[in-house]
Amino acid sequence: MSNFKAIILAAGRGTRMKSQTPKVLHKVCGKPVLEYVLDITKGLRSLTTYVVVGHGSKIVRDVVGETVTYVQQDKLLGTADAVNRCAPYLKNYQGTVLVLCGDTPLLSKDIVAALLKQHHRSKASATVLTANINNPLGYGRILRDTQGHFLAIREEKDASDAEVKIKEINVGVYCFNAKDLFVALKKVKLNPGKKEFYLTDVIELLLADGKNVSTFTTQDETVAFGINTREDLAQAQAIIRQRILSKHMLSGVTIMDPLTTFIEAGVVIGQDTVIHPMTVIHTDVRIGRNCSIGPVSRIRPGTRISDGVEIGNFAEVSRSSLGRGVTQKHFSFLGDAVVGQDVNIGAGVVTANYDGVNKNKTFIGPGAFIGSDAILVAPNKIGAGAMIGAGSVLPKGKNIPAGMVAIGVPARVVKRRD
Repeated sequence: MSNFKAIILAAGRGTRMKSQTPKVLHKVCGKPVLEYVLDITKGLRSLTTYVVVGHGSKIVRDVVGETVTYVQQDKLLGTADAVNRCAPYLKNYQGTVLVLCGDTPLLSKDIVAALLKQHHRSKASATVLTANINNPLGYGRILRDTQGHFLAIREEKDASDAEVKIKEINVGVYCFNAKDLFVALKKVKLNPGKKEFYLTDVIELLLADGKNVSTFTTQDETVAFGINTREDLAQAQAIIRQRILSKHMLSGVTIMDPLTTFIEAGVVIGQDTVIHPMTVIHTDVRIGRNCSIGPVSRIRPGTRISDGVEIGNFAEVSRSSLGRGVTQKHFSFLGDAVVGQDVNIGAGVVTANYDGVNKNKTFIGPGAFIGSDAILVAPNKIGAGAMIGAGSVLPKGKNIPAGMVAIGVPARVVKRRD
């Protein structure tokens, strides 16, 4: 589905977050909130996605990159003004405009696809996404006539006692006919109380002009959830975390204790891998088949783990590549390491990758054996089948040839390995 252009509203200050970071860049399960919304427009193949930025616009650009078109809203004058800033970019466009909020990470691609389908099928000037929720406090209510036809969006502060009891709410996601949208935007008046221009006024103007306005209703209560506070961030994280865990389990991954397992977005795990309790796996990690991870282990971004690898308790791996059959079972740290297949990493092994200025690499060849409590001060190379004795310290820049045994502090080659 690619016959639409998208506008994402991401200019707000997010003052209730009490943060110097723009609200849409706060992370949920390792990924900025805005990226979840961008995933929807990318997944539905939007012809162009316009991101309206204001507060912290440079930071947003640096994080998101140049895959979208940025539109600046210098003064935060409301949602209608934000959309209207895109008018020069869309003046010759005759198709559908999808408007999304940049702080709604729980919104799903399937629901937005259904909204677009409804909009195209009804040939409406506008289609409003609505949801039935048990606690509609703070949301605009959807008013309908006795036949169920859409009449209006009533903001809670303006609603009667009867209207406040309505549980169908305006989610804040819209499809518009581009021409009708920008004609109506010119007629929107400044709200005297808030000193802003509201996009919901466009719906009222279209209805007043006799235009067809349709709705698409979802029963998913989470779609309207926006991030405004740190508490909201935590609630969104809990929901998305559960979605991520469910996806992995349905794909053939065993998660022994979902309550204590944290897996961020963007992680790939092969079938028949077992994730033990109290394990944290960060974004940008790939784990092969038939692996065992944890308990109490941490896999950090940039790590690639091949099939049949065992990583045990109190073990950490960061920006490293582990070959097939590697074992790293106890109290150890591998950072910026390239480890060949069938290597044994003993208890307490540390690759000392940081020298105070740079992160340096450690290369361990296939079949090598690294004894307990060995410290490998990077950069260094350990050849295939070599052995580092327990408690040894391999100095910075020291390499051990293939098949040799090195022991001591500092480690020195003493013989060929049997």
